[in-house]
Amino acid sequence: MLANIEKVWNGYWNLFLTGLGYTLLLSFITVLAGCVIGFFLALMRMSKWEIGKVKPLSVVAGIFIEVVRGTPLLLQLYFFYFLLPDLLSFLDLSEFACITIALCLNSAAYVSEIIRAGIQAVDKGQTEAARCLGLDSRQAMIHVVMPQAVKNILPALCNEFVTMIKETSLASTFFVGELMTQYKSISGALYLTIEPLIIVGIIYFIVTFGLSKCVLALERRMNAGEQ
Repeated sequence: MLANIEKVWNGYWNLFLTGLGYTLLLSFITVLAGCVIGFFLALMRMSKWEIGKVKPLSVVAGIFIEVVRGTPLLLQLYFFYFLLPDLLSFLDLSEFACITIALCLNSAAYVSEIIRAGIQAVDKGQTEAARCLGLDSRQAMIHVVMPQAVKNILPALCNEFVTMIKETSLASTFFVGELMTQYKSISGALYLTIEPLIIVGIIYFIVTFGLSKCVLALERRMNAGEQ
């Protein structure tokens, strides 16, 4: 077994590293776009703008978030994989682009709740004090609330990145080049299943374990800074 694992690695290490590169790229793009979209979703969810007794922005954001969080990620990947090329045929979207958009929107739904919780965790007295100093709502949010909310949000966002690295494995269903796609290619070429799977598992573990330790170190440093 160990000899076969070494043989597989020596013969296909470049494909494994290529798959890791695609996995990290896909995860980074997903979380980065998820943060941008999630921020606006969080603001929409907290919006107090009303039409009659209805808060349209909050309702729309709430429906989107609940639908995304209430359905499997794989279903969403299939949905966007088949829907977007027909809906946006003029853009000639690649498979990678369709899957990336689906992952970004999925991440945005979860990140929006992280951001909303982080903002709401800031003492309301901070906003009131900022308003007393002459800042309007937007200025209070930018200069007072968000800098404090980042301390609550950042560790959770890092954990979302770690989670997304593992969830991108579902993208292998559509052969977009990440780690599990490379596993399928190597497994098919060698007619081996366990050995390349062990290598992929080790790579995932090393990356996620290392990043998780970095997140814990970041949390300890931020907590120490507050004392």
